[in-house]
Amino acid sequence: MFKVACIQICSNNDIKENLDKVLTFVKQSISNGAEFILTPEVTSLFFSDKLDLLSKISTMQEDIFVKEFKRICKESNKWILLGSLLIKQSKNSVVNRSILINSSGEIEKFYDKIHMFDVFLSEKEKYNESTLTDPGKSIVLAKLPWGKLGMSICYDMRYPNMYRSMSKSGASFISIPSAFTFTTGQKHWHALLKARAIENFSYIFAPAQCGVHFNGRKTFGHSLIISPDGEILNEIQNEEGVIISEIDPNLPFELRKKIPSLNSD
Repeated sequence: MFKVACIQICSNNDIKENLDKVLTFVKQSISNGAEFILTPEVTSLFFSDKLDLLSKISTMQEDIFVKEFKRICKESNKWILLGSLLIKQSKNSVVNRSILINSSGEIEKFYDKIHMFDVFLSEKEKYNESTLTDPGKSIVLAKLPWGKLGMSICYDMRYPNMYRSMSKSGASFISIPSAFTFTTGQKHWHALLKARAIENFSYIFAPAQCGVHFNGRKTFGHSLIISPDGEILNEIQNEEGVIISEIDPNLPFELRKKIPSLNSD
């Protein structure tokens, strides 16, 4: 058994302020016995346009979040997933990257968001993520001390084949750090995450952004930890904070033996 913590925040466009806020919740998680801690999508920076974004972000090697959390992981002997940071690849290229740091303070794996959130919800609410960030190309699995983790980000959750591929490759935990819109969150958040858990018999760790951000965007919150049989183990509403649950790493495999649906397509 081990404890997982999901942190929920309302990030703004000041990287240092966001870092201070996340550090407070990470320390709280560690003091409550969490061994694996996850933060939401775009933890370090909410932004309004690409020029503003490019003026503030760094390469992964120079990012202050990465540097600080490598130190924390090493000192505390914990694993931390920076749910996603906006990382500069070149002068005009940005990726939305989820970064897993191990208990030795090294980057274990990273995943660049594959599916871009290009949607038209209404005349007042439309999103074109592909104009800001470049899509990743590869599914990524990482080996935690307790089992394999499939890494994903937010809008990816609408692509079930991605998660089936992860689970058939041995993933028993799935991370889905998010900044889900309030509009779609009310209708789809819980249903999609529970479905991904049940159809894959995998734990879901879904830390989220919440509240109204500096640019007026509203995110849904409701960070969730879900068991591989679809039970919500812990949830926070639409305020900043931390949720922690105890995880049984054997449960996914016990359920897969009972209902071997992953053995065929």
